Amino acid sequence: MQTKPVKIWINRAVILFSIAAMFSCQNVKEKDKLRSAYPISGVAFNQVQLNDNFWLPKIKVNRDHTIPAAFQKCEEMGRMDNFLIAGGKMAGPVKGEMPFDDTDVYKTIEGAAYSLTTFPDPKLDAYVDSIIAIIAIGQEADGYLTTYKTIDTTNAPASWCPAGSRWQNLECSHELYNSGHLFEAAAAHYAATGKTNFLDIALKNADLLVKVFTEEHPDLVPGHQIVETGLIKLYLITQNEDYLKLARHFLDTRGDSTKHRLHGPYTQDHKPVTQQDEAVGHAVRAAYMYAGMTDIAAFYNDSAYTAAVENIWNNVVSKKMYLTGGIGSRHDGEAFGDNYELPNASAYNETCAAIANVYWNYRMFLLKGDAKYLDVLERSLYNNVISGVSLDGTHFFYPNPLECNMHYPFNRGALTRQPWFDCSCCPTNLARFMPSVAGYIYAHHEEDLYVNLYVQSSTEVDLDNTKVGINQETNYPWDGTVKLTVKPEAASNFNLKLRIPGWAENQPVPSDLYSYENKTTALPTIKINGQEVDYETEKGFAVLNHDWQEGDEVELNLPMEVKKVLANENVEDDRGKVAIERGPIVYCLEETDNPQIDQVAVTPDSEFSTSFDANLLHGVEVIQASGNTKNENFKAIPYFVWNNRGANKMKVWINQ
Repeated sequence: MQTKPVKIWINRAVILFSIAAMFSCQNVKEKDKLRSAYPISGVAFNQVQLNDNFWLPKIKVNRDHTIPAAFQKCEEMGRMDNFLIAGGKMAGPVKGEMPFDDTDVYKTIEGAAYSLTTFPDPKLDAYVDSIIAIIAIGQEADGYLTTYKTIDTTNAPASWCPAGSRWQNLECSHELYNSGHLFEAAAAHYAATGKTNFLDIALKNADLLVKVFTEEHPDLVPGHQIVETGLIKLYLITQNEDYLKLARHFLDTRGDSTKHRLHGPYTQDHKPVTQQDEAVGHAVRAAYMYAGMTDIAAFYNDSAYTAAVENIWNNVVSKKMYLTGGIGSRHDGEAFGDNYELPNASAYNETCAAIANVYWNYRMFLLKGDAKYLDVLERSLYNNVISGVSLDGTHFFYPNPLECNMHYPFNRGALTRQPWFDCSCCPTNLARFMPSVAGYIYAHHEEDLYVNLYVQSSTEVDLDNTKVGINQETNYPWDGTVKLTVKPEAASNFNLKLRIPGWAENQPVPSDLYSYENKTTALPTIKINGQEVDYETEKGFAVLNHDWQEGDEVELNLPMEVKKVLANENVEDDRGKVAIERGPIVYCLEETDNPQIDQVAVTPDSEFSTSFDANLLHGVEVIQASGNTKNENFKAIPYFVWNNRGANKMKVWINQ
């Protein structure tokens, strides 16, 4: 395919960001012509070297198994064929059952691109190029790219959205959702490889959207959000302000009854976004929209957008979030429920929604600098996100319930993980998300170096006046001891900010939605070069102002006691029950370990012990409970590894 030159304003190294840390520019210069939208900058995942025993093996499994399996499924299910059929190179009807099947290809390419930045692989690089060439065949001359409509406008692949020509039934057609994932994947591929073959396709489509939704259909809004964040990523590459303006236009127009017939709460199109203060409707659409709103709040320094995302966030965290960090309680519509509507066996907690929750909360941290957003991010990341994929990387949960009774087929009709779904948004979302996890660990602002997550790793950060190397040694999340070695290029005074997790200060979440029954009296301690120091906290971070020198060592100790968690009394399904967690990890009971799981109970006399079992579920910390009665004796495992030993009963919330 002959491609036109693309005018690129900034260096690829500047725009190589993880999905969550999309504004992770290092020491942005005026010549880069890139305004740093967020006050705080993340450190890009490819600038962080992981050498831990928790995340690195999971990222390798994603690279070696999840991404190849996703590509294989895309081939088997006709995802690639649809581009060839749309381009007239193959005959036949649309293959697949969803109007957004194109996105499975895009998301898997995005994951492959991120993987290529840290694990170069010429064979994978060439394969991705071959898929991009197929995508180009399916693109229409003016840039339009949604294969099922190009192939046949008279038949819709899904019964819940009527057939129609371009831009008809936009509330359900997913044309702009397709574009959003196209943009995100193309941005990732360009940043990883420097090639413009995929970027050219995306820009051609973006230019069409600017024309159509600025001139022809300015009153229409996307049905499923994500095009907003995708457009902003293209803006970061090209500095074409039309993309940024269109992202805002879509958000400004949503909920405006003077411009279009409103489609209601399900698509967050019931009132203007700046007037929304409760999380409603389809949880993934909502969280992607809240991430886009946070971007607009940052880029435009818009107080109305900032207030709106803060109000919505408070509603989620205080009334609509599961202990595992999951969001979206209803199978019906994959949606948020009412306040405090948090059932366990029928919980939805879509894997995609947990990933979107991470994206949104990281943006909130970059905007506000408060560790409470990272507390939510960590809870979602270590529990609901990684529960979505099996330990072998090839079987998946779409929903993630907090109880399995072996009767309700929660996982899209199944009682166990599945290798693929008719709607496979979750497997491909995991494929693109996992390579970027390292991008959440570190951040910086002027003379502040933030350590957000505790993962054995190292990086270098450019502060305003010096470059600083930092190295973490830790066995987190199984152990709360973290040793950091600070290596400034020259002796320098700056602030090292260490996040003190809420769970370490008797606050599981930053609200009264959950609380600990057994509050710890042991507090986190910090040593600098072996000497314990007093420290002040600011927005959840211990602030260590010090004249740092090469080789200075900091030791953070976070006491990890087994905690009994109580839910707010307004959560009907959790009354009279208790959950168990240790550090950032939520635990559960499986029938495999507890044959009498339905009789198990926790009493005030229950005692807990912990031990690491290297031979169980790839190595996990196990909690053993004991007491005065048989029912108090049980074994608990981390929630994220359940259902890796076959289908069986499971419970997070245990009777008191």
